[in-house]
Amino acid sequence: MEENDMAKVAFIGLGVMGFPMAGHLKEKGGHDVTVYNRTASKADDWARKFGGKSAATPAEAARDADFVFTCVGNDEDLRSVTIGETGAIAGMKPGAILIDNTTASAEVARELGEAASARGVDFIDAPVSGGQAGAENGMLTVMCGGDEAVFERAKPVISAYARMVGLMGPVGAGQLTKMINQICIAGLVQGLAEGIHFGKKAGLDIEKVVEVISKGAAGSWQMENRHKTMNDGRYDFGFAVDWMRKDLGIVLAEARSNGAKLPVTALVDQFYGDVQAMGGNRWDTSSLLARLDRK
Repeated sequence: MEENDMAKVAFIGLGVMGFPMAGHLKEKGGHDVTVYNRTASKADDWARKFGGKSAATPAEAARDADFVFTCVGNDEDLRSVTIGETGAIAGMKPGAILIDNTTASAEVARELGEAASARGVDFIDAPVSGGQAGAENGMLTVMCGGDEAVFERAKPVISAYARMVGLMGPVGAGQLTKMINQICIAGLVQGLAEGIHFGKKAGLDIEKVVEVISKGAAGSWQMENRHKTMNDGRYDFGFAVDWMRKDLGIVLAEARSNGAKLPVTALVDQFYGDVQAMGGNRWDTSSLLARLDRK
C-alpha cells in the first residue's frame, strides 16, 4: 500500500512507547486505529486524545484490521495478548499482518509466526530502538524479521512512527538485531561511565573533555546526549535499568543457545544488577556511572 493510503489498524499495548506510537499511526499515518490496553482507562485516555476507538479484548481490537501492532513488556505478556480465544490472532482476518514491536526473544517471534500462519495471518517481528523520546517524536529505528513481500506491505504503515525501517531477514531476525543493538549500547555506556568517572577523579573539566573528544573517534550518541546529565548525577532520562536487564537477559540466553561469547555484556549486566541494588531500578541506563561514583 502507499504511505498515504488509510488502513484499519489495531494497536495493543499503550505503555510509554505504545501510546505515542499508536498516536502517530492515527495522526501522521491517517489510519483508522482501535486500541487495547490491559488497563482499560489508558485505552480510553488514548481514544479521547487521538479520536480513535478502544476495545475490550485484543481479539476485538484486531477484528477486521489490516494491520495489528503489539508493544508489551516481555514474552509472556506477548503470548497473553496474541494467543488464545481473546488474543489478537483469534480476531484477525486472513491476509492481515501482525507486527510485534515488543523487545522479546527470537523464540517467541518464531512461535507467533507459526501461530499466525496457522490462522492465515502474516507476521513480522519489529522491535524498536530510540526510547521514549523516539516514540514521542516518531523517530524510532525498526528492525524487522519476516517475508520480504509482507515487509513491503507493512513498511509504509510502520513508517508513521519511524525514521528507519529495515528488513533484517526471516522471522526472528528483527529480535536478533535488537539484541545486537543492546550489546553495543551496554559496552558503550560502561565505557562512557568509566571515562567520565576517570576524568572527574583526575580533576578535569568534563564539559571541556567531551567538547574535544566527541568530535573524534570516541564520539557517540550516548556521549552527545547523556554526558551532561551523567556528570550532574541525574539519571531520569530514557530507558530504565529494569528494562535493560530484561533485554540483556534475552541476549545472554540467546548467546548460550548459539554459542556466542559475550564477556563484556555479561559483566555489564552484573553492573546493572548492582545499580538495581542501589535502588536504581527506574534510573536510565547511563546510571552505570552512579555505581562507579558511589562512596
